[in-house]
Amino acid sequence: MNLLPTATAVPARSRPAPAGPGRALELLRRQGVLAVLLLVVLVSSFVFPAFASVDNARSITVQVSFLSIVALGMTMVIITGGIDLSVGSVFALGGVLAAWASQWGAAPALLVPIVVCGAIGLVNGLLVARAGMAPFIITLASLLAARGLLLALTHEGATTYLVPRGSFFAELGQGTVGGFGYPVLIALALFALGGLVLQRTSLGQSMFAVGGSSDAATLMGLPVARTKVLVYVLSGLLAGLAGALNAARLSSGVTIIGVGMELDAISAVVIGGTLLVGGAGSVSGTLWGVLLLAVIQNLINQIGSLNSSYQSVVSGGFLILVVVTQRYLSKVRRT
Repeated sequence: MNLLPTATAVPARSRPAPAGPGRALELLRRQGVLAVLLLVVLVSSFVFPAFASVDNARSITVQVSFLSIVALGMTMVIITGGIDLSVGSVFALGGVLAAWASQWGAAPALLVPIVVCGAIGLVNGLLVARAGMAPFIITLASLLAARGLLLALTHEGATTYLVPRGSFFAELGQGTVGGFGYPVLIALALFALGGLVLQRTSLGQSMFAVGGSSDAATLMGLPVARTKVLVYVLSGLLAGLAGALNAARLSSGVTIIGVGMELDAISAVVIGGTLLVGGAGSVSGTLWGVLLLAVIQNLINQIGSLNSSYQSVVSGGFLILVVVTQRYLSKVRRT
């Protein structure tokens, strides 16, 4: 007879909030990035009048939509205690596959990159969850493999596949509703769906439980291996979809994009309050983190006298500050 309890794990964000100072510290960890984002936007609107314009807001949201979709998948991977370094190359591969398949219509242009990139995520998940291999090494190998496949498909970058002008697939990346691009609306819909999955489904509960303690999740009867496989598949699917939408926007499968995108995604997730060790996080925090990085880049462009390399400096500074703060808050809560 199985004497072990079969209770269902409770997600970190659904647990009763600690009272007093502990509750304030938890709120700071979850929503601190939103407060910083609002402060930066408010100050920037006064300093740079062009920053607060509708056209600038549209530009920021379109540019950030692709990274946000990739970061959504990364959020789920990190919540389970994993990491996915392959998303940048998978993103670029998805764009090339979508542009190549677009000659047969919008359905192949979307399905081909999603299937291929999802298969890459499946391999990552199986090797991590079933074979017990380190996520860092496996996804680093997938990064190289996906980039190599991309170069093979484009004959070392000599061939650029174009998306037919005026096609439905091109409209998907370039069309607008109320002035805001379809990729922005798709990203928002995916984040809403991701939030529901994390907070309202057994899969989301399993993600938090696995990230909190894989051994404890196993004792509670949760499908640990299946959960890990699913999050890597989702990460691959979302990276491939983001690449396809980017190809539709650019009307071509660009081969040189996606380099370092995995680091931007990880930065946005961590800045948004998701713990690198797993077990706690939110998709809303990731969205605020992505927007904060985009706003910083836009401000650098507004200043004009600074080049884009300063974004890496500022982003790195934010990342160090957030990680140190998270570590401090964890120590305070334990004491």
